[in-house]
Amino acid sequence: MSQDLPASIPPTLFYERAEAIAHAARELAQHGWTPATSSNFSMRVDADHAAITISGRDKGKLGRDDIMLVNMDGKAVGTSSRPSAETELHTQVYRRWPEVNVVLHTHSHTQSVASRLFAAEGVIRLEGWELQKAIRGHTTHESELNIPVFPNTQHMPELVAQVDAWIDSGKPLHAYLINGHGIYTWGHDMAEARRHLEALEFLLECELDLRRLNA
Repeated sequence: MSQDLPASIPPTLFYERAEAIAHAARELAQHGWTPATSSNFSMRVDADHAAITISGRDKGKLGRDDIMLVNMDGKAVGTSSRPSAETELHTQVYRRWPEVNVVLHTHSHTQSVASRLFAAEGVIRLEGWELQKAIRGHTTHESELNIPVFPNTQHMPELVAQVDAWIDSGKPLHAYLINGHGIYTWGHDMAEARRHLEALEFLLECELDLRRLNA
């Protein structure tokens, strides 16, 4: 991949981010959470740029050359490569929360089924699970963790507007599902984002099992 970096970004910094994204993607692919060429991952590079997966790449085989630079409007910087179609959802998170440095989006079987099952309710309410404490800001199982489920659309500004509306309403947001799609979550660093993703995967599996057992 030909990547011309702005003078303000040291190549070592960009490639460090690219390697971290590629490594995480390969590991998540081993869980079966990135079927076909689905899913996308990003890391903030500086206040104005993020590194993100190039569209259409096999996430189980990613290397640093499968990662590109975009600005906070989601536009490619210094390359003719095409970023993920959902890049605007990543840059939205970085714009809304300057402390967030990693965004992960996967398409596991559990996430996809849960998104369909709870779509009519528009939210998954998680209560009483000890693993809720894996999510930043949650220190007890007695708290309520709400994961919204937004309607799917191929028109990214619509999805961006739905997420903005949730945030602007003052409700906490740690992750969200898209109906028939997958999950978005994030963190201050890769370790936190991975922790959020893995905890939410487990919690969604538990909720689905409860639905089956109580059917």
